[in-house]
This record gives sequence, structure tokens and C-alpha cells, in this order.
Amino acid sequence: MRKPEPLRPSATRRPAPAEKSEPRPERQVAFKLGISAESRAAAYLIAKGFRILARRWRSPAGEIDIVARRRHLLIFVEVKARETIDGAAESVTLRQRRRIAMAAEAWLALRPDPSIQDMRFDAVLVAPGRIPVHIPAAFDAEGQI
Repeated sequence: MRKPEPLRPSATRRPAPAEKSEPRPERQVAFKLGISAESRAAAYLIAKGFRILARRWRSPAGEIDIVARRRHLLIFVEVKARETIDGAAESVTLRQRRRIAMAAEAWLALRPDPSIQDMRFDAVLVAPGRIPVHIPAAFDAEGQI
């Protein structure tokens, strides 16, 4: 009786990961647009009396574009940039709203602050050539508009 041949090394190894290439040009443009929109939104919130606590804050649950505070109010802000304000408003999906709510829970768990008396989820909509539109209480913690 013949012994089975051992597996060849090439059959057991995973292929080497390809070198990381530059993101596609359209992804680079989208990234830069997002950063620009977040900067405009942050400046707008500062003008409204908010103090920016974090930008692009990441947790395992998700990312929050802006965390800001004014007195005893803490807001978690989703920033959306599109060609029109209406397009930006329509682009906030239920999945994103849930992700933001879960990330907000992570933020609160890591940074308990007894001076915070109120909290909400806002949106700031950005379009070229327009003043950003701030929508207070854009959705609740369950992700409902």
C-alpha cells in the first residue's frame, strides 16, 4: 500500500497579499470632499456656539463625524455632502443612523460626564456654494428620523 503524498506547500499557503495600491482617483476625490465637508460643518457648529470635542471619532461600533458640546448638551453629528442639500438629506441611511447610535454609546461609555444633561443626534448637510444646513435631532437613538 502506497503512502499518500503530503500536500505541496503551494497548496497550503495563501497567496501573498498584493501590495497596497493607491486608491482609485474617484475614491481620493470623495475622501477629500468628505474632509472638506466635515471642516465646513465643524466651522458652522463653532459659529453656533458649539465646542468640537472630536472629529472622525472611531470605535469598533462605527465612526462619528463630529462630537460637539454646548453647555450641557452633547451632540453626535453625521455630515453629508452632496451636489444638493436635498441629496445630502436623502443619503443618511438607516444603517448609518444605527451605526452612529452604537458609536455614541461607546463614546459615552468611555467618557462619562455627569455635567451632560441632554444628548442628541444631529445632521449637517453640505452642498457646494451653500451655507451648511444644521438639522438638530435629525434622528433618535434607535435610528428613526
